[in-house]
Amino acid sequence: MKQPFEMTREKELTIRGDIFIKDGADPFSKKPVVIICHGFKGFKDWGMFPRIGEYLASEGFVAITFNFSGNGVGRDLENFTELEKFGRNTYQQELSDLDFLIQQIKRGNVPLAQQMNTARIGLVGHSKGGGDSLLYAFSYPENIKAVVTWNGIAHVDVFGGEIRKQVEENGNGYIVNGRTGQKMPIEKAAIDDIDVNARQYDLLNCVAKMQPPLLIVQGKEDFARLVKGAQSLEQHARNAKLHWIEGAGHTFNTVHPYQGDTEQLLEALAVTAGFFKEIL
Repeated sequence: MKQPFEMTREKELTIRGDIFIKDGADPFSKKPVVIICHGFKGFKDWGMFPRIGEYLASEGFVAITFNFSGNGVGRDLENFTELEKFGRNTYQQELSDLDFLIQQIKRGNVPLAQQMNTARIGLVGHSKGGGDSLLYAFSYPENIKAVVTWNGIAHVDVFGGEIRKQVEENGNGYIVNGRTGQKMPIEKAAIDDIDVNARQYDLLNCVAKMQPPLLIVQGKEDFARLVKGAQSLEQHARNAKLHWIEGAGHTFNTVHPYQGDTEQLLEALAVTAGFFKEIL
């Protein structure tokens, strides 16, 4: 069963999501909660994300997928119709989104709240969402019991030198969305957020001190910087396991629109569910 929700934490900052729970689940039994964070240029309905929610629900969790308020995808849930929000989105805003969502869950202000064990919350973050998950779990260990990153970043600056140069020269930079062909803006505020908060956003330092246990799920055929980053995260982490998936690219060989399960995605799902069953 899937139940959609929508909430606004500030003017124009809307979080849209879906709550997944196993059909026929005991309505009086509270289940651990797993929140799934998409990455850069990602959204909750991209390819594999609904499948992640369905799978984790089938394994006995309440799974929640959602769109960060500045991810650029609007009410139609499919297209980047809010590029101005995308351009000024920051880690600080995403962390505030995640905290707002978790507080609403804890207060029972979401659908199916009566079936959620709010003392047992885990995070799954893909790519840049992995960075958000690590930053949040480090800052709010009282709210999170376990974290899983899927092909997650080890450094928060996902923009690169060319975007920075454009921003310095023109006030804005642009990155092309390979799927849609759109030129997606990056405003100076997004760059400044990374630079001003460089110490707070040091992911290697975060995992070295982070209390919740961490599972790093990494595809061996992912981008080289992420493969190297996964090794660095494991080496620096206080309490982490690194699970390699052979032959897996950045989205575990899945595409959008979704064309079905891949061997690599099923492995990522199985190891993730097993980790959460052990910890949550």
